[in-house]
Amino acid sequence: MITKEVKIAHISDTHLSGKQDRRQVDELDRLFGYFKTAGYDHLVISGDLSNNADPEDWRIIRKKLEIHGFYHWDKATVVAGNHDLINLEEEMRFYNALNPLSLVRKKVFERKLKEFCFFFQELITGEEQGGNAFPFVKIINYPSVKIAFAALNSVYPWYPADNPLGARGFITPGQLRALGQESVLASLQGCFLVGLCHHAYKVYGTDSLIDQAFDWTMELKNREEFLELMKRMQTKLVLHGHFHRFQAYTTDGITFINGGSFHYNPKCYSELLIDGQGGFKQKFVLVP
Repeated sequence: MITKEVKIAHISDTHLSGKQDRRQVDELDRLFGYFKTAGYDHLVISGDLSNNADPEDWRIIRKKLEIHGFYHWDKATVVAGNHDLINLEEEMRFYNALNPLSLVRKKVFERKLKEFCFFFQELITGEEQGGNAFPFVKIINYPSVKIAFAALNSVYPWYPADNPLGARGFITPGQLRALGQESVLASLQGCFLVGLCHHAYKVYGTDSLIDQAFDWTMELKNREEFLELMKRMQTKLVLHGHFHRFQAYTTDGITFINGGSFHYNPKCYSELLIDGQGGFKQKFVLVP
């Protein structure tokens, strides 16, 4: 029996701001080099690659993934974060803030999402000319275990009243239905399933009215529907980011891992070791 564990590295919220941010770019290069040397089988980046929805920041990350041998369908998986799809400064400009046509704003948002998916299409479809939409499921057959990644987009368009900071999340009903189909569930039989999105299931939780107001601006609006889907799919782990905390917590038998923020601590990441018997170990690692 093959018992070798599969090693997965998980980071989040790189918040790159262009090539001029040499320190961040160099730290990213150093971290990816460490992952390669340490023999990680897969790398997950759970959103907010860019700080200002700039494709040039995506390009930096893609280039670093290529250099270190991770820019392959079976080597890395990425999902979008709110900072990848929403330029808050642009949205809050006077002419946009007063625009009453939410449908127009939604179409602009959907174009940006498709741009992200097309840019990273090799990591999503495994093909140069594949589809470019969330959700997607990726099943990788390792010698000791079959691992499936089920990725959803949790970013919600900016709206002046309902999403004033562009940080609230929402997973569309269409995505939930797509992953809940019997054919999808059947295809996942025998897999160790990992769910992926950007927004957290768990908000901070506090009695302070000010903190509660902040939590409202950051929450995943339909987190209970998301949790029910993850339970139905028999998900073992959910990896996310958004709240810049390195933390692990369990809800209804599912372990959620918050990948924290590379931007604020580029030497810390989450390590997952998954074995062939359906077990796993997780810890946060500090790079020497």
